[in-house]
Amino acid sequence: MSTGYQIKEQEALHYLTIQIVKWVDVFTRKAYRDIVIDSLRFCQEKKGLEIYAYVIMSNHIHLLVRSNIGRLSDTIREFKSFTAKQILQAMQSNSESRRDWMLNLFEFSAKQHKRNEQYQLWTHENHAEQIYSEAFARQKIAYIHENPVRAGIVCHSEDYLYSSARNYAGLDSQLIDIVEMYLPWKTIK
Repeated sequence: MSTGYQIKEQEALHYLTIQIVKWVDVFTRKAYRDIVIDSLRFCQEKKGLEIYAYVIMSNHIHLLVRSNIGRLSDTIREFKSFTAKQILQAMQSNSESRRDWMLNLFEFSAKQHKRNEQYQLWTHENHAEQIYSEAFARQKIAYIHENPVRAGIVCHSEDYLYSSARNYAGLDSQLIDIVEMYLPWKTIK
């Protein structure tokens, strides 16, 4: 595995892209998005995960995060493991039209790596980029929030429910509490 996009400084703020194998559109189903939301909340409450920005797209997640206790890479690994098990379990008990096709792809992906069991939902990479400046943090927050707009899902970033853009806009129906980043480079909880 490449070392270019790994979490090296565990306490630092990082921009992560966590994607589904083969870019399968898993998160078109609300039930699967909600598993991710619930797991992120758990990581906040029990694992010390600080979320500064996030968006859940159809086949990937962008996060701007850091861990205030423990190792960020451990928290993300556990998040991916837990959500994979929960999503796959929900998928297997659901009668959605794409179930067999998705499970076959995830089974095929698992056979490509020795560290997988029966299925692989997430890629092994997190495409981690350490945030080294205020400007870089602002750029990543804007990129995260504009993702649903660029994808043609909404016209305004704050209209997308599964995004922290709603938090930054001060709207109701925020799914996750976040740590908002204000200038100059400080955080307010």
